[in-house]
Amino acid sequence: MATILRDKYSKEIVPALMKKFEIKNIMQAPKVEKIVINVCVGKAASENNIKLLDMAVEELTAISGQKPAVTRSKKAISNFKLRANQPLGAKVTLRGDRMYQFMERLFMVTFPRVRDFRGVPTRSFDGRGNYTLGLKEQIIFPEINFDSVQFIHGMDITFATSAKNDEQARELLKLLGMPFRN
Repeated sequence: MATILRDKYSKEIVPALMKKFEIKNIMQAPKVEKIVINVCVGKAASENNIKLLDMAVEELTAISGQKPAVTRSKKAISNFKLRANQPLGAKVTLRGDRMYQFMERLFMVTFPRVRDFRGVPTRSFDGRGNYTLGLKEQIIFPEINFDSVQFIHGMDITFATSAKNDEQARELLKLLGMPFRN
């Protein structure tokens, strides 16, 4: 099942990137390889309330369209009331069609719903062509029913690209429709 964004990437974005960065081989054109969505629910550990984590997993499933993996603590830290191997959050890795569908919904549906949205920051690149976006609340996604939300939590969305540097990754994401701040 081809998506609009995937078709746009192959027909318009790849030739534009090849021309701008003087890339000879089509296989060297930068592309988004995966999207990782990570949610950490610190309240679940501090209050010993596993239902908060279950709600976060349920919401992440609705947002991403696939079942997330539960992340656990690596070691015990007594100041944070944290035991080793205690469930803390959830993450999901999107590739292929699900990745492109998620990007379409994020760029064309979710961001326009945010009040006073001025774009995402351009300083969140890691130096290797990957971009991480932090969201403060999950209720901006249309898949989440506002009435059933018990607590607000944030999430990190990481776009892992095959770009060699941040300039190529920024141009790739901009052409895909990422609304960067000016």
